[in-house]
Amino acid sequence: MVATTHVWIVVVILAAAGVGGVGFFTGYEYRGSPAAHSSSAEARTLSVLAAGSLVGIFPSLADALVNETPGITAPAASQTYEGSLDVTTAVSTLAVKADVAAVADYRLIPSLLEPKYANYEVIFGETPEVLVYNASISAFDHLTTSNWGTTLVSAITAGGSVAPFAVWNASTDPNGYNEIFDMMLQGMLYGGGDISQIYGHFYSGSEGGYATPVTGVTLIEHESDAATLIKTGVVSALITYRAYAIAEHLTYLPLDPIVGLASNNTTALGDYAKLSTEIISSSGSLVPVVPAPVLFAATVPLDAPNATLGAAFLHLLDSPQGEAMLSAGGAFTPIFPAWTDNPKAVPSVLAPDVTTMPTWASNLLT
Repeated sequence: MVATTHVWIVVVILAAAGVGGVGFFTGYEYRGSPAAHSSSAEARTLSVLAAGSLVGIFPSLADALVNETPGITAPAASQTYEGSLDVTTAVSTLAVKADVAAVADYRLIPSLLEPKYANYEVIFGETPEVLVYNASISAFDHLTTSNWGTTLVSAITAGGSVAPFAVWNASTDPNGYNEIFDMMLQGMLYGGGDISQIYGHFYSGSEGGYATPVTGVTLIEHESDAATLIKTGVVSALITYRAYAIAEHLTYLPLDPIVGLASNNTTALGDYAKLSTEIISSSGSLVPVVPAPVLFAATVPLDAPNATLGAAFLHLLDSPQGEAMLSAGGAFTPIFPAWTDNPKAVPSVLAPDVTTMPTWASNLLT
């Protein structure tokens, strides 16, 4: 289970008001979403607090809701996209009010927000980790699923002129610890079982302990800056979600399904169970994190200014139209009905959209 983590980034505070009514998106009804009452003429604002990798999808989804719902707005100023652990800490510690909170690791909402700040989550999509790289670098001309790790080690850590590898703060962003696991799994599966074969060149610290990025060969940045870093040549490669790579039109290499945290079969779950790393908790102590398949999840916080509007957004997310937006270009594999950890707690508008999460997924919550 992922424990509460230390916040390194201050998240802006979002303001919003209440809403109700009925709207349609290409013939798909929002059951009980926007308000039909005359008092709803005053503009209502949808506020979204979400993982940085959703910045290419959620704003368009919010616009779709606005276009089909009279009297509401969803300006960029009311949407914040940052590390998922920043999202949960913003809600639980910084008292940030948002109508929707979405994260890139489905374990975070149950472990860090429930039951005090939320009482359910909906798991709406999966997208694996991929290797994004600068295609103009000749050393990367022959990257494959089996050799990408050793190629990175040779190109970046051998004292050449290739730019550093971008890494994310694992204590604020799940992609930070996921890329650690990707490297370990690549060594496990393609390096004769040596989980330090790639990991040990980019991070110091024992496997299972706190991982410190190696100075000179890595550059610690925010995931939301990944596209700019690659396109400007500041970094040569990075690991991120396929959804982000596609949304930003980046060159990427698919990873082995187990390495990319895309598998949930017995073999994959067994391999994941062998690994761990540590991140910094809110108290400053080190807490363990273990690998899990990448599943994105969202909730409407209990103190949401517009809980009904937040539920309407999730209803659209879990609709055929939302699925189409998520899957555009192969970004996400939508999950419909969405999985939830607490079917009895979801609002009535979402009840037809969800089902209980599978046992293997719920087992990873504990």
